Amino acid sequence: RGGDDTLKSGESPTTTPRSIRVTTAVPSEADYARSVGEAVDRLRAKDFEKVVLARSLRLTGADPLDARQLLARLAEANPGSHVFAVDLGDERTLIGASPELLLSRFGSDVTTHPLAGSTPRSADPIQDKQRAEALLKSGKDLREHAYVVEAITATLSPLCKKLTVPSGPSLVATPTMWHLGTRITAEVADPDDPAVSALALATALHPTPAVCGSPADKAREAIAEYEPFDRGFYAGMVGWGDLRGDGEWAVTIRCGVVDGSSLTLYAGAGVVADSDPQAELAETSAKFRTLLEVLKG
Repeated sequence: RGGDDTLKSGESPTTTPRSIRVTTAVPSEADYARSVGEAVDRLRAKDFEKVVLARSLRLTGADPLDARQLLARLAEANPGSHVFAVDLGDERTLIGASPELLLSRFGSDVTTHPLAGSTPRSADPIQDKQRAEALLKSGKDLREHAYVVEAITATLSPLCKKLTVPSGPSLVATPTMWHLGTRITAEVADPDDPAVSALALATALHPTPAVCGSPADKAREAIAEYEPFDRGFYAGMVGWGDLRGDGEWAVTIRCGVVDGSSLTLYAGAGVVADSDPQAELAETSAKFRTLLEVLKG
């Protein structure tokens, strides 16, 4: 969607404390769907296995947005997520509520919980349950998820011991989405070794195929070709680490940048050979809702 369209019912709030409007959509919905279709053609030709394509929405209000207030609403609405705020300078603030743990390390214990394969939640309980069950049986989404688990396992195997990988994913719910998730655990031999600190391990994993694709080099090339904007901190990692090597890092998703009276949102979808462009577009719209909902006040 381009131009200056008022947010529509069902995908965003229709009334807010400020008259929030979409001022820029990059790419437009039509262009995004077209790019997904072109990527699918290349995926079927075996150019690569998976690519994550994102889009952005810039919203503008009549008054300055209060990043602290939005953060508090995010925390209240997303109690199971990693809620964060980062001062970017120049009165810009990155805020978000990420459901995805990239990696944590406490002592010798390491945990990562990648999410890949998603479907929007439904307000109807019966339909919501059906969507969750369908996701857990979806061949397309299971393949998309497997690329991520395989990449993480391959990266951690030489760095950790006692790597435990479940045989299949489980359902993970957020207020707006169902995800496939796999909680992987491991141990480091020497917690005092800086090569296996939480930050070092998270950096080794990033970016996983959950936000980039597979193989990573081919996916990066496709992202550069199809995404007509700079991701900035979207799909990065945010968290903390201490001098002992402990720490917790989340993937920077379900996020946006507050800049005065504007808020720029980011959302992406994993594209594989049997992806449907309209379904991937709908997935990104659903992911935008994490931040759109907190604008309601």
